[in-house]
Amino acid sequence: MSKAPPSSPITAHYEYAFPAIRGVQAERVFFVSMCPLKLLSKMFVWDDDDLPTELRAQRTLNKGRIPEIVRYIERNPSNYTFSAITASVDASIRFVPYDGAAHGAATGVLYIPMDGRFVINDGQHRRAAIEQALKTHPELGDESIAVVFFIDKGLERCQQMFADLNRHAVRASKSIGVLYDHRDPLAALTRVVALSSHVFRGFVEMEATSLPKESRRLFTLSAIYGAHKALFDGISDLDDELQTKLAMAFWEIVDTQFPEWQDVRQKRMRSPEVRADLIHSHSIVLTALGRIGNSLLHSSKNPDDWRPTLEKLCSLDWSRANSRLWGGRALIGGRVSKAVNNVLLTTAAIRTHLDLPLPPDEQRAEDAYRKEH
Repeated sequence: MSKAPPSSPITAHYEYAFPAIRGVQAERVFFVSMCPLKLLSKMFVWDDDDLPTELRAQRTLNKGRIPEIVRYIERNPSNYTFSAITASVDASIRFVPYDGAAHGAATGVLYIPMDGRFVINDGQHRRAAIEQALKTHPELGDESIAVVFFIDKGLERCQQMFADLNRHAVRASKSIGVLYDHRDPLAALTRVVALSSHVFRGFVEMEATSLPKESRRLFTLSAIYGAHKALFDGISDLDDELQTKLAMAFWEIVDTQFPEWQDVRQKRMRSPEVRADLIHSHSIVLTALGRIGNSLLHSSKNPDDWRPTLEKLCSLDWSRANSRLWGGRALIGGRVSKAVNNVLLTTAAIRTHLDLPLPPDEQRAEDAYRKEH
């Protein structure tokens, strides 16, 4: 075949032509290029679902993940971000370096026959979501995504590549996700409250979702976010400024009911002691308080109206040793549990103490709990 012009994405000789950079990794040649989004579905065809797992080079496509990625693209068409797709190519490829010493032999054009077989080692869900998004947003088709091409060395090698690429993948913690998320208004509110409220300032773990035993922090950012999510659930008639003021006021009232929180700030107690002996700084209780605050918000947007109800919190025994109340609710086998049913049961216990009626989901959980115990 004759050399195709580098400017053409598809050559007249039934080849794909990609401007590429050639590299070497673990003594294997690979290439990095850009692929127009509209070519992804044509090049990387998914047809492995009917094969046994041991004969596939990828896990089964989880179609439940695709709508979430599609929504992400559609809501952020001008600032979405995707990492590179990694693929193996089973074909006789050609790499033609650019002329001239200025570019060196590492840059050139990668030619891949159109009948070559592509296997995605990492990024099949991104490819599927992009294909779906293009149906309603075809204008994105001329945008591109980075692709790392490896030469296919057979099924075993492809399976090993998938295992290696996912071996050290670690999902970012919920706390750091809240800290860095500038699209979610609730995350922004949580950052403001955590950094400026005297209740939390200086005592919030901003990165991890759990606290080491000797940590001087009393709360995690993800726990406060979860509480705010419960606090403002179903309430959409608040602007950002008012929402922030209400959140600050809510926590200031709650804070007055927990003298141990104040003792930690005044260095009269240590955070590890409070977390070890009491449950009211743990995420399950913060979420429960958020659910109760949500009921109060639905009744009134005036914090002064909440105070008489919330002032009853101080008379509740928050000790871990109070297994008669918290056992099977906030505590399972002596350890704090954040399971959904435990949140409902913990909220129900607090709500009952505050003389508030139980909503249907908490009532069902409470009835089942009492029947079992």
